[in-house]
Order: sequence, then C-alpha cells, then structure tokens
Amino acid sequence: MKKILVTGGAGFIGSCFVKMLLKRKSRKHIVILDKLTYAGNIKNLEGYIDRDCVEFVKGDICSTRLLDNVVPGVDIIYNFAAETHVDRSILKGASFVRTDVMGTYTLLQKALEYKVSRFVQVSTDEVYGSLDKGKFSENDPIEPNSPYSASKSGADLLVRAFYKTYGLPAIITRSSNNYGPFQHPEKFIPLFITNALEGKPLPIYGDGKNVRDWIYVEDNCRAIDIVGRRGKIGQVYNIGAAEEKENVYIARKIIKFTGADKNLLTFITDRPGHDRRYALCARKLKSLGWKKEYTFNKGLGKTVKWYQENKEWWQEVKRGSFKKYYRKMYGKRIAASREEKAKK
Repeated sequence: MKKILVTGGAGFIGSCFVKMLLKRKSRKHIVILDKLTYAGNIKNLEGYIDRDCVEFVKGDICSTRLLDNVVPGVDIIYNFAAETHVDRSILKGASFVRTDVMGTYTLLQKALEYKVSRFVQVSTDEVYGSLDKGKFSENDPIEPNSPYSASKSGADLLVRAFYKTYGLPAIITRSSNNYGPFQHPEKFIPLFITNALEGKPLPIYGDGKNVRDWIYVEDNCRAIDIVGRRGKIGQVYNIGAAEEKENVYIARKIIKFTGADKNLLTFITDRPGHDRRYALCARKLKSLGWKKEYTFNKGLGKTVKWYQENKEWWQEVKRGSFKKYYRKMYGKRIAASREEKAKK
C-alpha cells in the first residue's frame, strides 16, 4: 500500500488535493500534516478525515522531531505547506521565511534521510516576477518581487539543490492563481465574493488592470497529481490554464454573478511591489496528458454559488483576527478613496 504525505493538507489547495486522491479506489494511506494556522481549516476535510486510510497530524514542518515520527515509510511527499498571501508577507514576512524556506529545508532533509521515492514541491508562478508580454517558461530565471514570492523562490532553489547535490528525487510545480470553494477570504476572488454578498466595498488596487492567469483549483490538483506520477525527476512544470484576466474584469464579473451594487467597486492605492502581469506556458505539462476542465466563467460561477450556499463557513473565517487584518490592509485606503470620490 502506497503511503502519501500531504503537508498543508487542511489548506485550500491541499485539502482539494487530498479529497481528489480519496475519490480514487486505489489502495493508499494518506498522512495529512498541517499546523492549522489561520489558513488551515479542519472543516475543509469534513467527511474525509475520519476514513480508515487517512491519518491527520497537527504539527509544523519545521519540527525535526515531529517529522521523524511522520516521514518514515512514506513513499511520496506533496509539500503544500506554506505561507502564501502577498499582502500578509508585506505586513510581516518573518513567518514566510520560516515556513516556506526553513520548513521546506527541514522536510527535504527528512525526505533524504528516510529515502522518500518522490518529493513534489508545490510552488507558484510568482517566483518568476512580472512580464509585459509573452509567457513564462520553466527555463526563465526567477525574479521575485515580494517577500512571499522570495520565500517560495528560496524553497524552490533548495529543492533544486537537494536534487543536484544529493540526488533527491524531486519535482517542482509552479501554478498560476488558484480559485474555488474553501479558499480563505483574504484572497482576491473569495474576498470580493463575500464582500459583495455582505454589501461591503470591493477594494481593488491601483487601476485594476493587473493581469493574472487563473486556474480552477481542481484543474491544478489534477495537474499536480499527473506531475507526481508522470513527471521527470529534477524538472519544473508550469501549471496554467491560459485564462488571463484583469482584476477589474473579475470584480465586475463577481458583481454580475452576485447581483451586488456596482458602486461597491472601490479603487484604492496600490500595494508595494505589485506585479503587473503573470502568464505561464504549460506546454510541458500538457505533454504529460493534462488539460483543463474548467473555463474561467464556468469555474467562477461554480465558486460564487459555493460561497452563496456556504455562508456559515466563510462568516466564521472572517470573524476574529481577520477583521483586524482587513482594517490594517484596506481600512485607510477605502476611507481615502471615499474622500476622493466625495471631492469630485
């Protein structure tokens, strides 16, 4: 029986990946390791975590003692564990360096020590930086522009080093922006959906014309799975759906889907180091047999419907510490935008 370790398995993408694996009939034992920070939610795994083939461990990938109890006997590691939000990394970046860099290093050490047969590092397109035209390929240099993307770049370089120096059988995936059910409402799409449902401002940075390549989370998880099974050791695989959209376009689509007041759209001062555009060439991934199942409109419609039908989940998440973060990140900017509108 194959033993699979999924770190960060209670997070948005990690929990989707776990559920995808469990829907298959193949014999496996899945160990989910998650620290359950604000971004990890055990409710994301409801209906799956109590299965006999699932073991949940609450803990930190930086803990060597914990990993000594978890990693032995594991065949493959999928490392989803990370601090991932750019805005939070700008406010306070130390935890990003600790988890994304030191956590990955510690996990790599144990994967090498216990002879794990494959290590899949789940990374991001943000490590490449920004580009005006064209698409990033796996051979492009990494040029991160935020503490978050810098920490993920550090993790990627460590994975490469462990492959080159020690022969660790590792692969890196770099996906474009994910969206879908169970995503924390600090992120752009769920923040705008939930704010629209609450009649609150939709705070959009700058002129709103920053472009991202969007992928529905299930499409990304299928890609990660395919790379884990068919990808070539030592390689990087971009995961993109060729769905480039301006932020302001998405905001207006969310207003349309939710029936919210269009005046909720609020342009605020831009954040520092805001990348203008991302786009990925996924030709290498497609050669393994992957193709997307969701267009952006189909995926966004399904996502909006989920948040409409699961208000209890996101309302609980948005209580407590989220309010303080939201005020710190957007409060003054929204107030300044309103004052500017009033002057006009």
